[in-house]
Amino acid sequence: MVTRAPRHRAASGSPYEDRIGFSRAVRVGDRIHVSGTAPVWPDGSVDPDPAVQARRCFEIALAALTDLGGTAADVVRTRQYVVDAAEADAVGGVHGEVFADVRPASTMVVVAALLDPRWRYEVELEAELDPVLDPGLGPE
Repeated sequence: MVTRAPRHRAASGSPYEDRIGFSRAVRVGDRIHVSGTAPVWPDGSVDPDPAVQARRCFEIALAALTDLGGTAADVVRTRQYVVDAAEADAVGGVHGEVFADVRPASTMVVVAALLDPRWRYEVELEAELDPVLDPGLGPE
């Protein structure tokens, strides 16, 4: 019988988490997966500037990562979604600021639309922790 590592979840308070049935981030063992993160402020507002949206997405995503014991330095993969290729430099520049020394594998895709038409950018993160250095979390 194989024993799986316990699953830990982080929430961000998004109304979609309960409605759709997902977690902002999930940690199993030394891996953390952060769901697609949109640029919404606590009051539901969205700044129209794509670079501001990217910063907000990283703020939310990295907070969830931190809640599960990770840091930006642990990120090994990002997936970025933009609705306008002309905004790729602006949001890519924010990605570069956040991950200047980390340089994770990354993909940027232009999509027809995101869930809310005010959103210009969304990001997903994957992190891998060093199991030797990380004391881990106890069961939920």
